[in-house]
Amino acid sequence: MATNKNMMSLRLPEETKTKLELLADATDRTKSTLVLEAIDNYLDVQSWQIAAIQEGIKQLDNGEFVAFEDVKAKWLNKKATN
Repeated sequence: MATNKNMMSLRLPEETKTKLELLADATDRTKSTLVLEAIDNYLDVQSWQIAAIQEGIKQLDNGEFVAFEDVKAKWLNKKATN
């Protein structure tokens, strides 16, 4: 992680603040560390998801997909043979 950090403030619901404080105490970590880790994890997941959606749209635009009817027929056929 970068050592150059910027200050940011936010308003938390009391319940969230309490959960954060309890977790910080239980893990012997600072609230800032936990919040930064949570934000980083959230951004990683969201970035991955957006990239996957954009790739899927690109594949659709290029005609790279299987029609639902084909998938359903294959699944029904497989189900019938088992």
